[in-house]
Amino acid sequence: MGSIFRPKMPPLPPVQAPPEAPSSEISDEEKSQIKKDRDVVARKRKGRRSTILTGPLGIQEDNEDATNTLLGKN
Repeated sequence: MGSIFRPKMPPLPPVQAPPEAPSSEISDEEKSQIKKDRDVVARKRKGRRSTILTGPLGIQEDNEDATNTLLGKN
């Protein structure tokens, strides 16, 4: 009686072989383009980092780094 209520499972499709991995060889042109892209990203990251004056704990400058101004210590 159990076979009446249990549907038959369709056969599984055949398993395909995985495709071949692309070659890891990189041409000189691609290497130079990758280096240029990384240099640009590093330059932009350095520029952004220099404009941030505070960190997760607040102002990061020491008391010695504070400069005198006309109104007193900054």
